[in-house]
Amino acid sequence: MTATAPNQSKVTYTSANVDWELFHRQFDDALARVRAQLGRDYPLYIGRDAVESGGPPIVDRSPIDTSTTLGRFATATPEQVGRAVAAAKAAQRDWAHRSWRERVATLRQAAGLIRERKFELAAIMALEVGKSRLESMGDAEESADLIDYYCQELEDANGFVRQMAKVTAVERNTDALRPYGVFACIAPFNFPLALSTGMSAAALMTGNAVVYKPAEETPWTGLKLYEVYRDAGLPPGAFNYIPGTGEVTGEALWRHEGIDGVVFTGSKAVGMHIYQGLSRQWIKPCLLEMGGKNAAIVMDSADLDAAAEGVTRSAFGLQNQKCSATSRVYVHRGVARAFVEKLTEKTKALKLGDPTERDVSFGPVINAAAVERFVRAVSQARQEGTVLVGGERLRGGQFERGYFVAPTIARLPLSSALFTEELFVPILAVGEVAGLEQALAEANRVEYGLTAGIFSKQAEEVERFFDEIEAGVCYANKRTGATTGAWPGAQPFTGWKGSGSTGKGGCGPYYVAQFLREQSRTVIEESR
Repeated sequence: MTATAPNQSKVTYTSANVDWELFHRQFDDALARVRAQLGRDYPLYIGRDAVESGGPPIVDRSPIDTSTTLGRFATATPEQVGRAVAAAKAAQRDWAHRSWRERVATLRQAAGLIRERKFELAAIMALEVGKSRLESMGDAEESADLIDYYCQELEDANGFVRQMAKVTAVERNTDALRPYGVFACIAPFNFPLALSTGMSAAALMTGNAVVYKPAEETPWTGLKLYEVYRDAGLPPGAFNYIPGTGEVTGEALWRHEGIDGVVFTGSKAVGMHIYQGLSRQWIKPCLLEMGGKNAAIVMDSADLDAAAEGVTRSAFGLQNQKCSATSRVYVHRGVARAFVEKLTEKTKALKLGDPTERDVSFGPVINAAAVERFVRAVSQARQEGTVLVGGERLRGGQFERGYFVAPTIARLPLSSALFTEELFVPILAVGEVAGLEQALAEANRVEYGLTAGIFSKQAEEVERFFDEIEAGVCYANKRTGATTGAWPGAQPFTGWKGSGSTGKGGCGPYYVAQFLREQSRTVIEESR
């Protein structure tokens, strides 16, 4: 069943008009098929060759139940990284010399395959990441839409080739954007298909080759992306799949002298490490999206029901493990009590448990390190303020087998470091402010600038928010997600400050061109 079938609407992160009974039947069928595949061994893929592990394999375990081995995945040594870069170099010249229309056709085939396989892909992500059904399917659907949107951008720009003015009568001047060569694509765990696809597809359709390292936690999803590109007709070597650790495989990849550019999504610390070390002999493109500490502002004129729902959805979707998640709220003191009551009520109503089940919206965090980070932050919150909801690791029954913690809300003084430190765990800091000026000052008092939201019925407050907030993705009165839910072609996903490197992000009209460099071509025509 494809996304275009008449009896199945597209599922996004904020879907409403969906035949849910049909959706859940299809998801259950896919989940059964995926579970039948558990525990297998998988190689690297360099060119089209299956390559055995050069180091200890990744034993991929589900954060829902750590006794469940999803698979064992080969990891690439630095020598194997070099082989992958060489394979990409060898494939890139022919790939770049194909017409941009041919490359677009191949990528559109990949988008179609993602839609055909979306239930299997979503089921794998649910098991591998601990995503709910809605979040998993949104990830798959976004992946296909990203490819189609970027293809459309390339088509609308005529392959980024345009005729220029003449200085003399005998010359013909053309401006063309040309590929760099080979991109290292290093992906995160939280959107293992959408972010991997968006980064790699933009590089590929513009004539670059890719060496791809999925997150250590999500090698299975990464393998499925490799299979999509292979089956779509991408030539051998244009996309190489090399899972491994960041410290060994990732480090060897971006540092390799044959890499012409890097596209990365992950933490600010790792992103800055790459950025500062990448360009040695000359400047190389380094496209980074590096997380956030995203604020929602709730003013005294706000629809408090909409604000509470929007904040709850953004704070606890995917257990706050989104770089766009709401992790702090600045609420006007005049409505703080009423807002917090509604917020805690909605949070307590969340269904916690195994996110592969149809009615569960809140699953586990990704690993033991995330649990430890949660425990430390809760301890700090108890010392500095009041924990209103949650604050504990979940125990008993199925919770004992996975990395489950409770969705947590803490009322804190504005001086708390929990308002400024990116945690990537489900803790929401709430602070009171006197008005919009103080709220904006507090919201901007962080090193990140990814997403932000406001709830206000005053048009002038909304306009001031857009003018003064230091963030690239901004929302007003978004009930379906205060700071989350960006979609290709609708909300460009751009990080400011410590959240990005170029000021032009994915999902938007300026992303694809960043994988290309400009070349001016002048031909002197013979006089007639």
